Amino acid sequence: MSSVSDGSRESMRQRLRRVDPARRQASVEAAAAAARLAERAAAEGLADIAYTQLDSPLGRLMVAGTSSGLVRLAFPEEQPDSVLERLATRISPRIVHSATRLEPVRRQLEEYFTGRRRRFEVPLDWSLIGPFGWRVLSATAAIPYGGVLSYSEVAGVAGSPRGSRATGNALGANPIPIVIPCHRVLRSGGALGGYAGGLERKRWLLELEGALAPSQQRRA
Repeated sequence: MSSVSDGSRESMRQRLRRVDPARRQASVEAAAAAARLAERAAAEGLADIAYTQLDSPLGRLMVAGTSSGLVRLAFPEEQPDSVLERLATRISPRIVHSATRLEPVRRQLEEYFTGRRRRFEVPLDWSLIGPFGWRVLSATAAIPYGGVLSYSEVAGVAGSPRGSRATGNALGANPIPIVIPCHRVLRSGGALGGYAGGLERKRWLLELEGALAPSQQRRA
């Protein structure tokens, strides 16, 4: 079997080096074209759900919206593919990536995280929330910035004063955390309770809003 000469190998390397930049450029252009098509589909109403990811002090968040409003906000631990699959099953498989369509959400979250916003004004899509969850999360959405309620108090407002456990489950299943502020619900006595995003994030949010002082955080 004949061997490839050093000269042939070097010639091949040179050809590959010449081809690779072109291929990389083609890949970049294809990705840009796909992004433009996705944005156009979202702008023209050809997709039912738009999603994007954004950086935040709590990690990289995934947000998704429909024509009715923000429908999902996912913390970094949730797999994007799983989130999109559930959206496709529960709402529609016509999903595109579109940062433009979700720009108001991104801007308001940024303002909130930097202390410049105390109330979200983006419309919400409650499609992923059942009847009892709707009552619980509606009561939760009414808790003002810097305020807190207990699980039993939220249960009472939701019309189920003995349903603290069910209320906790509904809060844990909140598909739009932060914007629907389930972090503002604590155990009786002031203990943090649970939070789907983790207790460190719950502490951080409560401290941001002034509902929990640093000294209280350390004792919680």
